[in-house]
Amino acid sequence: MLKIGLTGGIASGKSLVAARLQERGAVLVDADALAREVVEPGTEGLARVAEEFGKEMLDGGGRLDRARLGEAVFGNPERLNALNAIIHPLVRARAAAITEAAPDDAVVVQDIPLLVETGQGSAFHLVLVVDAPDDVRLQRMQELRGMTGDAARARMAAQAARDVRLAAADVVLDNSGSVQQLLDQVDRLWDDRLVPFARNLAAGRRAARDGGPVLQPHRADWARQAARIAARLSAAAPGLVLAVDHIGSTAVPGLAAKDVIDLQVAVAGLDAADSAAPLLAAAGFPLVPGAESDTPKPGEPDPGQWQKRFHANADPGRAVNVHVRVAGSPGWRYALMFRDWLRNEPAALSDYQALKEGLAKRFASPAGTAGPFGTAAYAEAKEPWFTDAAWPRMRAWAEATGWAPPSYGS
Repeated sequence: MLKIGLTGGIASGKSLVAARLQERGAVLVDADALAREVVEPGTEGLARVAEEFGKEMLDGGGRLDRARLGEAVFGNPERLNALNAIIHPLVRARAAAITEAAPDDAVVVQDIPLLVETGQGSAFHLVLVVDAPDDVRLQRMQELRGMTGDAARARMAAQAARDVRLAAADVVLDNSGSVQQLLDQVDRLWDDRLVPFARNLAAGRRAARDGGPVLQPHRADWARQAARIAARLSAAAPGLVLAVDHIGSTAVPGLAAKDVIDLQVAVAGLDAADSAAPLLAAAGFPLVPGAESDTPKPGEPDPGQWQKRFHANADPGRAVNVHVRVAGSPGWRYALMFRDWLRNEPAALSDYQALKEGLAKRFASPAGTAGPFGTAAYAEAKEPWFTDAAWPRMRAWAEATGWAPPSYGS
């Protein structure tokens, strides 16, 4: 199933988004509602809260006095951490049970106010952040909730800063405008991305890619996106994935590239790669048959040493290539060396840029047609340069500089 993490700062409009997604067909898991449920009378959670904070936290009917508990923890990080240590595991366990009970093809949305603060982003296929400027949120809290300015600012300060939340987002829903504008964004996201993503995930297939090799100027957010996806890949197959590295053109500052994130997953052997395959597919990156080796380079002619497994995105909103290679293998080493050579040698970057631009023009898709063929031809046409021009220069550079790959391959 497709698992979505939904979050946003106080007064951002997160609850409105959650309700709309539920209307469209999502299974909603509300962390705030579960946090209340796990401390109902007779629960383990309520007993542990009373033990930690005292029975004075209970009202005359034996229920949790939320206002009194709030006073005890607000502004006191140590006591707040103690409360979170009780509540958060119980909420996560309850959320997991609801998720497991959902249909296999469901879109499950977990509404988690502190998703970023608790570091849960890698547990989801996508993280949605509902965003509004701080001054807009402050105004809403004062006008709609009757809070004082100081109280509103204190509540905002207790959450992650706006820039931290945005950095964790795969999708940002802007709620600085009208309610209808926000709902329209949610509907487009549901129709154009979430539903196709869920269908691809259930079918175990990659998302279609249209168009030929269109280059874009380098974008700083490629590195941030790569880091988020790498965390998901690592979390998907613990014990099998040794490391995930951002490789390819989007990993080289200043280099124009197709808007495709390339990641290299290092594993101990091809048996580990095959064991990881269904786990990576469940994380949103199904195996692509027929792409099981790289082109051997001079000095390493054995094709058996260049085997790999290749996965790609089920998410139609973010193109990703996942190259699963054995740590220490020639293909693994080449990918890392090529990236670092381009990062450190301006002449190499310039030469590769010129090659890419020329081939992108040559293999551009005809107007009005879908062109996977153009992209494939573009990639194939670069291979001679990788072998005949880049390889000897890379090796000379590595020897001259003492370059070595990461130690996890040792």
